Amino acid sequence: MEITVGFAGREEALIDLFAATFSDSEGPEEGALVGDLTRDLLAHTPTTDIDVFCAEDDGAVIGAAVFTPLSFADDPRSVVLLSPMAVTGRRQRRGVGQGLINHALEALRARGVDVAITYGDPAYYARVGFQQITEQQARPPLPLSHPHGWLGRPLSQWDFPNLRGSSTCVSALNRPEIW
Repeated sequence: MEITVGFAGREEALIDLFAATFSDSEGPEEGALVGDLTRDLLAHTPTTDIDVFCAEDDGAVIGAAVFTPLSFADDPRSVVLLSPMAVTGRRQRRGVGQGLINHALEALRARGVDVAITYGDPAYYARVGFQQITEQQARPPLPLSHPHGWLGRPLSQWDFPNLRGSSTCVSALNRPEIW
């Protein structure tokens, strides 16, 4: 497995990966939603505001993690949002996702990112150091339908900081149906 950064020329492979993975795990409606979200993220997010880490095997994308800024109005710290993240079904439960996330978080930490946040399965993300956080610790951009899935991981210190102020995400993620 090789981990690469960037998505140029791999847009359709990434959209297909996310749509298929979420269709298999959550149903066709969720797969279509996440596929559309991925298409929007890749097409409309400025390249300076998106980091796509891909796990590849023999040139085929088998996993991907997308990171975009999550800005807090009254907080100077650098925060990223991990969304979406997927590993193709035939490669799940083999460490691909954990390796991909750990590689990405280390690269982002080296670039000066202080905190990573995601919205997903607490059991899965706990394996890579994420912990449940409250909306008081880090206000989400939109109301959460599953607050137990609001997760964070400090990259530059041991304890999760209280991030001050309201938060804003990139426009593609500013959709109530994904929160």
